[in-house]
Amino acid sequence: MNDLNSLINRRPAMTLLTGPLCVLSHCCRIVLLEKDVECSVDYVTGSDDPSVVGEHNPYGETPTLLDRDLALYDTTVILEYLDERFPHPPLMPVDPITRAKTRLMISRLTRDWLLPICQLGETLPLKPSAKLKKDIHDGLVSLSPLFREQPFFLGTDYTLVDAYMAPLLWRLPALGIELPKQAASVSEYGAKLFRRPSFQESLSEQEAELRE
Repeated sequence: MNDLNSLINRRPAMTLLTGPLCVLSHCCRIVLLEKDVECSVDYVTGSDDPSVVGEHNPYGETPTLLDRDLALYDTTVILEYLDERFPHPPLMPVDPITRAKTRLMISRLTRDWLLPICQLGETLPLKPSAKLKKDIHDGLVSLSPLFREQPFFLGTDYTLVDAYMAPLLWRLPALGIELPKQAASVSEYGAKLFRRPSFQESLSEQEAELRE
């Protein structure tokens, strides 16, 4: 692991420290690929020396983004930084009201669904509680009318919200969640996200196996 730390410290390019099954890290990988950012992706597991991440992140968590002398953690901070530093294609709305609504939606997705998934750990099989499964199932069913009317979460354009949704929808089978027929529009929305090259290239080996 000392060799890995030395390698990270020598790198002039951007580096993302990511868990191979970390749903929030997956969001970051997708955005990096959507923006075609040159970035080294280093997979860090719980069995690795904690100092690999802890040297740059006081919480010792993934994702952690290293950009020269800058170390960023908290997925929202990382993704908004990427969107501002690499503005094309833009993944946040331009007007302040829609941006605020977008941030609120991302906050709810993270707090209600993604963080609880992260807390399940990175060992398969995932074992969500009955409450978490019901919350995600019912929440997605309630969103289904939205995707009957528009291709992406906020309308006609792909945004950061879609980058948060894709890793969640990909993990539904591993979480033991099967959507009913009345939520077919959500499944179709997910399939559309999964076909994007950025999503296909973002998958770790472990994530790819979640749907084999």
